[in-house]
Amino acid sequence: MAALKRVCRFNVWINPVFDERLRAEPDIDLQIGDLQGPEGALRALLEQAHVFHVSPARDELPRRWHVTDALLAECPNLLAVSSGGAGFDTVDAAACTRAGVAVVNQVGGNARSVAELAIGLMLAVSRKICVSDRLLRTQRGFSRESLMGHEIGGSTLGLVGIGHTGMAVAKIARGFDLRVLAYDPLLTAEEIRARGAEPVDRARMLAESDIVSVHCPLDDTTRGSFDAAAFAAMKPGALFITTARGGIHDEAALAEALTSGHLAGAGLDVWAPEPPTLGASLLALDTVVATYHTAGVTHEARRNVASWGADQIIGLLKGERPPRLVNPEVWPAVLARRARLFG
Repeated sequence: MAALKRVCRFNVWINPVFDERLRAEPDIDLQIGDLQGPEGALRALLEQAHVFHVSPARDELPRRWHVTDALLAECPNLLAVSSGGAGFDTVDAAACTRAGVAVVNQVGGNARSVAELAIGLMLAVSRKICVSDRLLRTQRGFSRESLMGHEIGGSTLGLVGIGHTGMAVAKIARGFDLRVLAYDPLLTAEEIRARGAEPVDRARMLAESDIVSVHCPLDDTTRGSFDAAAFAAMKPGALFITTARGGIHDEAALAEALTSGHLAGAGLDVWAPEPPTLGASLLALDTVVATYHTAGVTHEARRNVASWGADQIIGLLKGERPPRLVNPEVWPAVLARRARLFG
């Protein structure tokens, strides 16, 4: 009888297809830890786990269970950490690489959903949809002209990053007759053009765009990159949209750029922390449309991510190279350790 391959996840919400796929495999033992239970029980599960499927929501998962050097030291059998999303904010990928542990994510699984919300935020801010909704529910005596907004059609859209989601935004944007610019230092000009945008440097993108939409990861190169200087460099009257990660933009600097009138509005799906405090200055502004990191939270996207995650784990445990391997340099070591564990 083949040795059991142990997969651990905690009891945060996940589309049921994840558990169904794994439990259909006779040699996989899926264990679900209770985050409200004793810490020792969770630690015991991780000590035995070969794969840890972890929530990527950094402000929802207790820090004790973020994948760090310290946690990895408690997981001697671990072959892989699987993020339950496109990002992996709760995983120190460098620490995993040092430990010879593969990191996989589900990048692309929610790209369409995120792209649709980004476009939706552009429309909501530009057409004052949320302001109109609030006024119509609570007041009378205002005119339709007081709610007059702008069409987004024919404007210039600047994308910060044109990966899976940015490319999906560019595709939808063409239907609105938007001119699409993209700044992405990780891609060649030819690749950016192939993905549906005109390649530009960051300064030109900020200066020419009527709407700037952020689709880059949060890392040491992007953290705080939208600061007061970046907002000042944007076109007067422009809109700022982000469905990326909180921490890329400076919330206080953005509030100042909006309050001063330099920027006309913002659509924000991501915050630092999440959720923001009720007294957050950005939430007090009618020029801001706010959502709670829900861009990728649709039934379709959550099913995609859960299904992809399960399939990737099953394949990995069979010795198949994962299609979304974040740290490919560790794969030979993972294969060797897998052979020692399972024969």
